[in-house]
Amino acid sequence: MTLDIITSDTLAPLRHGFFGRRGGASSGVFAGLNCGHGSSDQSEAVTINRRRVADVMEVAPDALLTVHQVHSADVVVLDDPPETAPRADGLVTTTPGLALGVLTADCQPVLFADPEAGVVGAAHAGWKGALAGILDATIDAMVDAGARREAIRAVIGPTISQRAYEVGPDFFEDFIAEDPDSARFFAQGDGDRMLFDLPGFGLYRLRAAGIAEAEWTRHCTYSDADRFYSYRRSTHLREADYGRMIAAIRL
Repeated sequence: MTLDIITSDTLAPLRHGFFGRRGGASSGVFAGLNCGHGSSDQSEAVTINRRRVADVMEVAPDALLTVHQVHSADVVVLDDPPETAPRADGLVTTTPGLALGVLTADCQPVLFADPEAGVVGAAHAGWKGALAGILDATIDAMVDAGARREAIRAVIGPTISQRAYEVGPDFFEDFIAEDPDSARFFAQGDGDRMLFDLPGFGLYRLRAAGIAEAEWTRHCTYSDADRFYSYRRSTHLREADYGRMIAAIRL
């Protein structure tokens, strides 16, 4: 089955993709292209799925690089495949032939590029990482690696949309304590619940960082079960586990 790959003209001409769940070897609740070895899916199926992504990215399977994601603002600069996955949520490289990947299932997958300088990046930006500054930190690492801030482009891939992201008052207060202007990313829900605009907040942080262009593909992971995995949807359905999608970019 053909893989479902979302691309953006903003990142052209670099090879990249936000991969949906279709076209993989996994079954059950993971049915499709589950690329997360951290899930309870069969390891062999995940390995097959990642190999299919590597083939699309035109890199060797061990050159499709991901990290052990911890919802942090930590970024690693990679010149070669590491022996073990670093604990981080952002990756940057200037090395052709390496594909940088992040895994998500509602959090924001963000791909970055300065094609002229030959620098690319990828970030896993859930609410914790976005609030802690993972997007800013990835941009800073790219600049340190030779990118020009005003030339960097960034695209947010499929993520949970505001209409599906209900949060409590403590969540709201964490954001307001950090930046009172964050109130604009919350809408009133039922009772004391609120609806949080994660991609809107991501775009705000990206644009405030002074880069050339930032956009969201406008795909909601929660609302399209056929196309995307979703941690929150899986939780609401009381499923035992959930798949992880991959987004990748390379020079």
